[in-house]
Amino acid sequence: MFSHVMLGADDIDASKKFYDACFKALGGREGQIDPKGRVIYIHNGGIFLLTKPIDGQPASCGNGSTIGFAADSPEMADAWHKAGSENGGTEIEDPPGMREGAGMKLYLAYLRDPAGNKVCAMHRPG
Repeated sequence: MFSHVMLGADDIDASKKFYDACFKALGGREGQIDPKGRVIYIHNGGIFLLTKPIDGQPASCGNGSTIGFAADSPEMADAWHKAGSENGGTEIEDPPGMREGAGMKLYLAYLRDPAGNKVCAMHRPG
């Protein structure tokens, strides 16, 4: 359904440090900076980008928005959470753990990135 996700960031270096650590914890690689100064991550068929807003206004996070990243295991979600926390992320919500509701079980770990965006690592147990 999605071709890519792009987030605005005023401090590209701080955001890159955060996402480099988080994506490495999920088995990905560091982001690459293109000639326009955008940071590009490609992993498991997904594309994620960071950019300074092209309208010159400050970046802002979406209230009520969350971007979720797939984790292969609860341990991988925990590693993602730890990496993000140690690289400029802010811990939010409940600690990483299993959540149940609507007939589903999900292992979730939430952070806010350096720009304030709410992100999550999610594992769906088999």
